[in-house]
Amino acid sequence: MPVRTVNELPVSILDLATISEGTTPGAALRSTLDLAERADQWGYHRYWVAEHHNMAPIASAATSVLIGLIAERTRKLRVGSGGIMLPNHSPLIIAEQFGTLESLYPGRIDLGLGRAPGTDGRTAQALRRSASDDFPGMVDELRSYFTPERTGQRPQVQAIPAVGQDPLVWLLGSSDFSAGLAAQLGLPFSFAGHFSPGFTFPAIDTYRKNFQPSEVLSEPYVKLGLNLSVAETDGEARLQFSSTEQHFLALGRGRPVEIQPPREMTQQEVRAVHSSVSGAVVGSPATVKEQLGSLLDTAEIDEVMFTSYIYEHEDRLRSYELLKEVVDGA
Repeated sequence: MPVRTVNELPVSILDLATISEGTTPGAALRSTLDLAERADQWGYHRYWVAEHHNMAPIASAATSVLIGLIAERTRKLRVGSGGIMLPNHSPLIIAEQFGTLESLYPGRIDLGLGRAPGTDGRTAQALRRSASDDFPGMVDELRSYFTPERTGQRPQVQAIPAVGQDPLVWLLGSSDFSAGLAAQLGLPFSFAGHFSPGFTFPAIDTYRKNFQPSEVLSEPYVKLGLNLSVAETDGEARLQFSSTEQHFLALGRGRPVEIQPPREMTQQEVRAVHSSVSGAVVGSPATVKEQLGSLLDTAEIDEVMFTSYIYEHEDRLRSYELLKEVVDGA
């Protein structure tokens, strides 16, 4: 059953290794590793990084490499992809990569899969020698590489060391397509409410109504992604959240830039990005507790994964620390 109280809520982190203006990709990656270590200490449930390409503010393109570094520096967190954009890759290669990760960090690896390219059209062409629209078929092929051959089966290509490994496969989505596929396959589903909040309830409803039990799950499991900015006061949290608003404003104009320092946003700018950031959790600890309680009253979710575009690394650390204090002390 979905959680109904804040202190029962598993909370997780989605990190894009964001590059703030005036810093470097190396600094962004080191900040990711620092946040992951602290999240492990604070008791977060899982830590995912996402595949994006040719994006000025995002340094997590080599997603599998970064997952391995995070897993090595942490002990309790589940670590994974949010997600691997499967049509960019051969399923065999992804099976080999995640079979390696699961072999090294057994029981801690999540393989979240998306079907978008995670980039612009020109870069998608550079990434994919032969793009495939058969996402369900690619998912089936990928999962087959983790399954040992049965006696009497014809020998087939084996993804060493994936065979016999069992990373937890998730489907990710920002509409109801992957929700329906996740339900059909009996897999956990993660909805991208941090950039497609308008489709949250229809997608979750589609998944829950159509869920078929499987060897992976006996009942549906929904994780919701949300943007986050927590600070000591509502005003401070709101100001820090302006870096997120500026990020989506630049994306909407087709000119993504490095994460910008906080500033006062105009009403016109706030309206322009409302459809992308509505539903974000923003405020002081007391305000955030109310927002989470309201969310759990209205949405059938099992877990929330938060992402943040806060400009200063120390402010971002404090935001996640305060959030965990809210959940633990609710």
